[in-house]
Amino acid sequence: MATIPRRSAATILALAATFAASMPALAQSRDALIARQKKAIEAMKASPKDPAKIAFVTNGVAFFWVLAKAGAEAAAKDTGATVSVLMPPNGIGDQKRMLEDLVTRGIDGIAVSPIDPVNQADTLNAVARRALLITHDSDAPESARLCYIGVDNYEAGRMCGRLVKEACPDGGEVAIFIGRLEQDNARRRRQGVIDELLGRDSNPDRFDPPGATVSGNGFTVVGTYTDQFDRAKAKANVEDVIARNPGIDCMVGLFEYNPPLILEALDRAGKIGKVKVVAFDEARETLEGIRKGSVQGTVVQDPYLYGYRSVELLNALCHGDASDLPANGVIPVPARAIRKDNVDAFEAETKARGEAGAATAN
Repeated sequence: MATIPRRSAATILALAATFAASMPALAQSRDALIARQKKAIEAMKASPKDPAKIAFVTNGVAFFWVLAKAGAEAAAKDTGATVSVLMPPNGIGDQKRMLEDLVTRGIDGIAVSPIDPVNQADTLNAVARRALLITHDSDAPESARLCYIGVDNYEAGRMCGRLVKEACPDGGEVAIFIGRLEQDNARRRRQGVIDELLGRDSNPDRFDPPGATVSGNGFTVVGTYTDQFDRAKAKANVEDVIARNPGIDCMVGLFEYNPPLILEALDRAGKIGKVKVVAFDEARETLEGIRKGSVQGTVVQDPYLYGYRSVELLNALCHGDASDLPANGVIPVPARAIRKDNVDAFEAETKARGEAGAATAN
């Protein structure tokens, strides 16, 4: 992995403190900051950043992000850019420190998956004042990001809901498990599942309170259970639902680590196969569950492409080329549904990309 030249620890700490203290004052209007970035891109036609220094920042640590890292590093190799891939292990505080540090080091462009886009608005806008900013995986549409690269999470949630309907054609009780709802992708994904199950029209801005039981179209969503990326809490949530809802028909895990923990809890309770499981993302245990029949299916994104397209786009922008910057601010990456009939081919593709990422890191 290419790295950005380091300054002394004291210098970085001093610059980070200054940057953090000035964030409220740096919060300009979204349009003004976007215009500022576009003016900088225009100037780079005459004075390109070569090589461009790019950072790809995730919202956590997971195999999903190993695949994204492989894509980012492949793009760096193809374009000649340098890239740093950063994975915050402890949430929003870690991500904020990483962004501050990158800016103080003079990074040219940052692609980030915001953990809490609403409460990170000042941080993201401060980054946009000092570097080119795009989002991936989870959007921050009210920030000054130049564009978002990723799936339409609401529609991907509806795809997930269709898998639930395949698993439970006569309806039933459904529980949803997810890391956090502060993220734009999480909120939209979860709402898409609910709206599909209840037979509602499409409305990405709709929001059912997570503690409420909602029913319709033969389905009852007994609740949405968050864990804040705490694996022990995530498993305990499943165990609690099993104990409190003996008639539960289907469990839906919407972050990569949720489905494997659902399977662990169901296995311990002797309910594998008795309770249907629908997943999101491509954890190895999830794919094996599809093969064995203990998981109905999963909706997958393309993290490799998130990494590749993010670095490719930022490198082009750093050379003054904005031709691929979309007018609507979104570069869509289609989601896919993985079932028993295509899981082997998908797993082979995923394994190859994961191995490529591991080889690049060595």
